[in-house]
Amino acid sequence: MSAVRGEFSSRFGFIMAAAGSAVGLGNIWGFPTQTASNGGAAFLVAYLVLAFCLAYPALMAELTIGRHGQANAVTSLRKISNDGWQKHFAFVVGFGGIICAGLILSFYAIVAGWMISATLEPVATLAGSQTASTWLSEQSLSRDLLFTAGFIILTVAIISKGVENGIEKWSKRLMPALLSILFALIIYVMMQDGAMTGLKAYLVPDFSSILDPELLVSALGQAFFSLSLGTSVMIIYGSYISKKENLVSLGAYVTLIDVFIAFVAGLLIIPAMYVAQAQGVEIFSATGELLSEDTLVFQVLPALFDGMGTIGLFVGFAFFALMSIAALTSSISMLEAPVSYAVERFSLNRLSATWLIGAIIAVVSFTIILNFGTLFGFVIALTTKFGQPLLGLMCCLFVGWIWYRNSLLTEIQQGCPEVANGIFWKIWPWYIKFICPIAIGLVFVSSLLG
Repeated sequence: MSAVRGEFSSRFGFIMAAAGSAVGLGNIWGFPTQTASNGGAAFLVAYLVLAFCLAYPALMAELTIGRHGQANAVTSLRKISNDGWQKHFAFVVGFGGIICAGLILSFYAIVAGWMISATLEPVATLAGSQTASTWLSEQSLSRDLLFTAGFIILTVAIISKGVENGIEKWSKRLMPALLSILFALIIYVMMQDGAMTGLKAYLVPDFSSILDPELLVSALGQAFFSLSLGTSVMIIYGSYISKKENLVSLGAYVTLIDVFIAFVAGLLIIPAMYVAQAQGVEIFSATGELLSEDTLVFQVLPALFDGMGTIGLFVGFAFFALMSIAALTSSISMLEAPVSYAVERFSLNRLSATWLIGAIIAVVSFTIILNFGTLFGFVIALTTKFGQPLLGLMCCLFVGWIWYRNSLLTEIQQGCPEVANGIFWKIWPWYIKFICPIAIGLVFVSSLLG
């Protein structure tokens, strides 16, 4: 089946693709702003601990389901179901994840369109076209529709090429490019006045606040959602992994890269905030709270870039190019979830399925744009606050309570024969059965209350 469905050609290819899915706007912008809003370094410490203690076990559950099933999310979950009600439950979880991924992509494409527009704005300024620069920098219906459509077309073009020639090939290109731009920007920002103050706020923890329940729940949510869990994406990627690969180490590598890039993004964004503050840009309120957290990227950083003079145009171009690449590495995985289901369930060829689903997602995105005030926040809350926690919880229940333990062990042993004697197998089955569902449930309840 793998020859028909496609398969990652190398370990590096899978790691880049899975890390690319995990590394998106949430890591590059969401993690730093969460850190700035929740105690700085204390949030960082909590995030690092929870990413490895809870998010990694949940990631392993989804990858194992996918590789065992060697199919789309619905079929993979049904293969580990034992009777009728479990197979119905499998459809709800698998198809729910596919719908969730599609809805996330529908609003993600809008935000990614803003990023591309912001990338082109310095180019228009350097070219001397003030009209184009103004149009690119100000939100309008025509701009949003055009760049959203462009981003979806770009995502569709990559996914239509398949696993090896599409997802893997472009992940290998985009992830190194993302890292190169990220490190170049960090070096530049660190040389500016105010950067060391931001670095201290980021890296020196106040341990008195590290056990704050609100901080812990926020850190857990960030760790869980940054790995694309609860959207069927990692089940799909797991299904493209060779049976010869060691899932335990692959999952660890993906978690390490995801956490590393989130940490490195903090080294850019938080010092940049303090550099902007040193240049007179208002960052915090009188009570110390972060201002305009959701839209800070379009307010604070452009103001910082403007204060740099001509060089700020180049720095601004590099930053928003970075954000656009981060968006694309995540969007290709989100589109793959519904495409793989359509190809296998309805026997469509990949090219037709990709463009059809891309068109559907574009219609949803355009509907959100035309009803922005009502739908944009609603779709984000529906997917990230409700859909992902519930679906992630259900995947953990599948592995912990429905999948027979001996069958589960046999699947993991295919690429790691000695796993039964290691610390992973002594801890992980209990983690996935009890700790992860409770912790994810905590995040969900917190979302409901807050």
